[in-house]
Amino acid sequence: MRQGFDNQKYLKVQSERILERTRKFGDKLYLEFGGKLFDDYHASRVLMGFAPDSKMQMLKKLKNDVEIIVVVNANSIESNKLRGDLGITYDLDVLRIIDTFRAEDMLLRSVIITRYASQPAATAFKNRLEALGINVYFHYSIPDYPSNIPLIMSEDGYGKNDYVPTERRLVVVTAPGPGSGKMAVCLSQIYHEFKRGVSAGYAKFETFPVWSLPLKHPVNLAYEAATADLNDVNIIDPFHLDAYGLTAVNYNRDVEIFPVLDAMFRRIWGTSPYKSPTDMGVNVIGECIFDEEAIKFASRQEIIRRYLNAVCQQRKGLCSKEQVNKLYLLMTQAGLKVSDRAVVQPALDKAQASGVPAAAIQLGDGRILTGKASSLLDQIAALILNALKALGGIPDEILLLSPAVIEPMQHLKRDMLKSDDARLHADEILLALSICAATNPVAQLALDQITKLQGLDIHTTVMPSVADSTMFFKLHLSVTSEPILKGNKLYQQ
Repeated sequence: MRQGFDNQKYLKVQSERILERTRKFGDKLYLEFGGKLFDDYHASRVLMGFAPDSKMQMLKKLKNDVEIIVVVNANSIESNKLRGDLGITYDLDVLRIIDTFRAEDMLLRSVIITRYASQPAATAFKNRLEALGINVYFHYSIPDYPSNIPLIMSEDGYGKNDYVPTERRLVVVTAPGPGSGKMAVCLSQIYHEFKRGVSAGYAKFETFPVWSLPLKHPVNLAYEAATADLNDVNIIDPFHLDAYGLTAVNYNRDVEIFPVLDAMFRRIWGTSPYKSPTDMGVNVIGECIFDEEAIKFASRQEIIRRYLNAVCQQRKGLCSKEQVNKLYLLMTQAGLKVSDRAVVQPALDKAQASGVPAAAIQLGDGRILTGKASSLLDQIAALILNALKALGGIPDEILLLSPAVIEPMQHLKRDMLKSDDARLHADEILLALSICAATNPVAQLALDQITKLQGLDIHTTVMPSVADSTMFFKLHLSVTSEPILKGNKLYQQ
């Protein structure tokens, strides 16, 4: 739990840098916002001390100057693409994003559906948004994008896209996930603004890769691991090296699109404000790291976690062999092996010794606890109870939940709800614990420890259920598992 990132400094310096960039352009700045805006748990895992909602807090400082546009790829809607961390589709996440900004009283009234080609699901989503009072606009695919610059910079390129009217000086363009077309939206808007006599600029806020850290720094390797499904590759920015003689890290898609941006600015203004993709960025992450060794350790753990999760996703048919191989290669490049994740071997040892599924958790003080499945509880439920006891200083022999509490719940599941598995899961034992806390001070003491679970590492010897995965996300636990199904049934809940 060692910290290595100064979040307060980040909020101050990053907002100042964005305002500084805004002032460099005339009437309007389109700011491409990469990464997750208010639940960036990847960043909080690798940059120990980074708050998951840091970027939202920063935008709130600029609230009166900011307008938000949400972008979603029509193909993502059509294919029901999921956010891996939340388990919800991109179209539903658009609604969630809108709700979040509205709750903060921030201006968001427009959604752009990119790569639109009359996909039925995308059209239905457009109708749904409009019925909810959201303005919807379409952007279209451009042949030979991004290499055919004359076509892109024409009425048959960006000119075909809908123009989105905006009223604030700083326009933040965000999306449910990568591959949504945020940069193309910014450039298209700039093209249309120029036609209307508006002087508009572009900048990019991307949390990763961190341009000022080495190419193979664990933080940047962890970013490659997080985007393995997109085949993003961190590379040295050749334009930056040529212009300044300095090494800076960027990634392949930004380097590929830079000539388009450069040509656009030259056509509009006669010159370009940027000499490299790195110049486009306003990222100050590197300036806010104060303990690099802590950050390196956390990033290495994230690489292993990504690999283990991909192996499980491949077991479910949701991840390609190529993606797993890339993550294994990244582990190798970082000099890592699975056993470097401290909770893996204790969980395996517990399972081997007991002959039943088991799990292990590492507490903030370094202690590793285990739990195993029984006739009453599954291994995750047992592990969570053990952890709450340890965190609260509750003796191990004290029962937090007596059989008199557990058995009626099992009766309900087995005999009345006809469940195949009558053992209680973690979410069920937490509900039971909260009921017992009304009359039992020890149960209340255990409940009071729940927030201390945030960020802790867990490994389980069988893949968790959907309910357990949801609970892990809500408690912000960092979980991995063996690629083994619980039981012999193909249908797993």
